[in-house]
Amino acid sequence: MTAEALDPLIHVPARLQIMAALATLPEGDQLSFKRLQDMLELTPGNLITHLRKLEEAGYLATSKTGSGPASRTSIAVTHDGRHALDVYATTLRGLLNGV
Repeated sequence: MTAEALDPLIHVPARLQIMAALATLPEGDQLSFKRLQDMLELTPGNLITHLRKLEEAGYLATSKTGSGPASRTSIAVTHDGRHALDVYATTLRGLLNGV
């Protein structure tokens, strides 16, 4: 097993933090954009960039309610995202254990 086996999309530190934070939620639960931003201490622009990449891969789903200042964006990890993170974690554990 080599480091190349790690999913490069998840391997970026900010994306790994996003995935890990969302994966701790029960399936179907979401975090608000603002809450996730506060937890990870990312700028809005940086968080948006990483969320888009993860959403394009099918790892996250976002939903928006309301409009204007009252709008709220929520983010949830998808089934595919949970699976990808599980594979990533298993691969990383194997590398750390010398497998």
